[in-house]
Amino acid sequence: MNKLQRLLGVLLVGLPAAMYGQGARNIVISEVMTSNSQSIVDEFGQHKAWVELENTSYSTYNVRGMYLTTDRRVLGDMSAPERIKLMTIIPSGDERTSIGARQHLVLFGNSNPAQGKLHLALQVPDSLPVWVALYNGNATELIDSVSVPALAADQSYARNGKHWTVKAPDDVTPGIENFIKTDESKVAKFKREDPHGFAMAIMAMGIVFFCLAVLWLFFTLFGMIMRHLDTAKKVVNAQPIKPITKTVEKTIEIGHKTSNIMQEGLQKKGIDMELYMAVIGMALRQYEDDVHDVESGVITIKPKDTDWDDEYSQMTHFHDPVVPSSSNVSQIPTTPEIH
Repeated sequence: MNKLQRLLGVLLVGLPAAMYGQGARNIVISEVMTSNSQSIVDEFGQHKAWVELENTSYSTYNVRGMYLTTDRRVLGDMSAPERIKLMTIIPSGDERTSIGARQHLVLFGNSNPAQGKLHLALQVPDSLPVWVALYNGNATELIDSVSVPALAADQSYARNGKHWTVKAPDDVTPGIENFIKTDESKVAKFKREDPHGFAMAIMAMGIVFFCLAVLWLFFTLFGMIMRHLDTAKKVVNAQPIKPITKTVEKTIEIGHKTSNIMQEGLQKKGIDMELYMAVIGMALRQYEDDVHDVESGVITIKPKDTDWDDEYSQMTHFHDPVVPSSSNVSQIPTTPEIH
């Protein structure tokens, strides 16, 4: 059990650290200018040396907490706290330190951190060779480094793929891609940035799955709406609803008429109370009659015995029986018996 807990602990701690380190590997030093006299200016209109970082991945990464240094002593055997003293941290608190996919960030050196989050106390010698290194947030993992030669004023040292090139002042590109061709087509640019086609494959699959998801959502919602409409129609067309609907409509109509009559009487201020009471009584009577006349549409047949098929009652209905009295018995003629 203890081994399992230790393994889980290592995974929980190690996996985020590995993912963080993998993301940091996508951040590289893209361009450096040591002598700035006519290039970009900071928020205070001052020309300062600058270092450009690039996010080479297709996801956003925040470089806050990473370190920049120009002191080669950090390559020696020393502890992390000792190494941090020779570095300059990229502070947090500025959304610009979150570098988007294939985007760039310019950090000013030889500056005062109190002037802004992108101002670092990084020592960059003017017009002299300098080594610039980028370390991870643990201050022990070297992410990227470059040895910048001595540069003239407003020249920069820029990355071109795996190679570095000195750029003339007119070709310096702080904050954007280093080598941009104005006559380059979008297709050629896409091929250059994605030579193996991985981004194209991911984008195509993403578009297909997105369209399928939109279609599924549309037809699902459409089916639900149609089912609800069919149910609503069945409820509205049900027989018990009709009398109630007519009663409600008639009630609203009578109430509206009564309200109009009362308002008219109040406006005239000479109200014949008996007249209006009679009108209200007639309206109520009409309401009762209308409600009574509303039929549900259901015919109920109840059986009733009418004795129409009784033979005896039909035979005796028009002929009353004559009962001979004893005095008239002798007067009844008898048929002579024939022998």
